[in-house]
Amino acid sequence: MKRYCLTLALVMLLMGITAGAHEIIKFNLKSSDKYYPGTEREIQVYVPDAYDGKTPACLYVGLDGILCNAPNVMDSLIAVGKMPVTIGVFIQPGVIKDKDGNVLRYNRSNEFDMLTNIFVSFINAEVLPAVEKLTTAKGFPIKLSHKGADGMIFGLSSGGIAAFTAAWHRPDMFSRVFSGVGTFVSMRGGNDLQAIVRKSEPRPLRIFLQDGTNDVWNPLFGHWYEGNRMLASALDFAGYDARYDWSDCNHGVKRASEIFPKVMEWMWQGWPEAPKCGKTQNNLLDTMLVESSEWKQEMFAVPDAGEVFALYPNGGHYVRPHDDTNCLWQYIVDSDGNEICGQPFYWLHSYDNSLLTVSAMEFDGAGDLWVVTNAGIQICDQNGRVRGIIMLPSGVDANDIIKIGFSENEVWLWSNKDIRYYRKMHISPPEPFSIPQSQGQG
Repeated sequence: MKRYCLTLALVMLLMGITAGAHEIIKFNLKSSDKYYPGTEREIQVYVPDAYDGKTPACLYVGLDGILCNAPNVMDSLIAVGKMPVTIGVFIQPGVIKDKDGNVLRYNRSNEFDMLTNIFVSFINAEVLPAVEKLTTAKGFPIKLSHKGADGMIFGLSSGGIAAFTAAWHRPDMFSRVFSGVGTFVSMRGGNDLQAIVRKSEPRPLRIFLQDGTNDVWNPLFGHWYEGNRMLASALDFAGYDARYDWSDCNHGVKRASEIFPKVMEWMWQGWPEAPKCGKTQNNLLDTMLVESSEWKQEMFAVPDAGEVFALYPNGGHYVRPHDDTNCLWQYIVDSDGNEICGQPFYWLHSYDNSLLTVSAMEFDGAGDLWVVTNAGIQICDQNGRVRGIIMLPSGVDANDIIKIGFSENEVWLWSNKDIRYYRKMHISPPEPFSIPQSQGQG
């Protein structure tokens, strides 16, 4: 990798190209109570010399501030056309201080290690709007592209899992993600990501993971290298455009810094074309997904939603949520119509270790249960296990959905805003009083 950096510098010298000067703008940001109450943090904004203030620039977000000599690397790559004109936004984790400046709370793990969409929502709603209010030393307003194809995010350690999670929840913001020595271990659910990736429909992401065999920052939480390799295996299974760097490094920034120029060049190959969704080996999703099919919407009268529950096509049992668990309860209906043998049966995934929002559910013709949750539409087999997770329509909250249904090769979602969302999928609706083919107990 050092040879690459020397070669790039030599080529630039021979071509008469110099890495452009850049500007770094610093400011402090206090979060609103909606995201991280009472926290403040430093933001640094890198503006390359090539930025003209007219065309919105691509976006690079770096967590834990400036790492890997990123501004100078970006200068060099922009100068030789290996990446587009890009503005870098470097975000420190939040802290809460008393009146004397003493830190009362370090918020880094709470912000970075959580699997929820809170941190990326904070970036979108508070960090980026604050950046776009800035003016450069040349008097140019900061204009950022808001296309996913134009966004990249990088982080190291807890910042590495934060970068991945941000792109996972918002590929429409970040389609390119580099995680160095990522903390995909049992701090705040990071060890579950490999399972969720295997069960979820692929996102349009390009991903690079880096770690080393000597990376065990704290064995209490797990093995960092094994966690990264497990996630890499899941990404390959799910068909992602992903690359990896495995070495004998320990937990630190050294190796990420060495490969950073080459990774950045690979990340932006093919731009402005966006990364594409891969083909998953998940045998349930593979049979259901229709290539390039996306959610569409139309105005539609809201049907009577009623109670959240689902009746099996033959009427032999039904399912409903309970207030105290993320397991849905199944009740057998006997010949006299009585409910018997109730037990927690359908086990659902959660990103935030709290009770899920479960807003609608229905069985399809195969006897699989589709459950609308704030962690996506979770598809459970007849034995109560989640086998597939479908993304909700962009910008739609699970609380907005009051009913899910099917027609031949189409899934429907009705919202409480008189909108029906629909999407092409290889699926059949249930036939009343029919008995779906048994899936056995395997």
